[in-house]
Amino acid sequence: MEHLNWQQPSFSSDQANCIEIASEGDLVYLRESDNPTHIVTTTRTKLNAWLLGAKAGEFDHFIA
Repeated sequence: MEHLNWQQPSFSSDQANCIEIASEGDLVYLRESDNPTHIVTTTRTKLNAWLLGAKAGEFDHFIA
């Protein structure tokens, strides 16, 4: 996974405590910057569906 171009969000004020994302082909990789060895893999289609749900407020109950 060293060859991936990991990106951090500009909204993260603490660069050591954020979620990073990278992609390769149809696969998308997510990891926490403070624990980069644990990587979650999904597809662009599944991530897009989740992002649309998040933008629609479907997960707002998780935010305090």
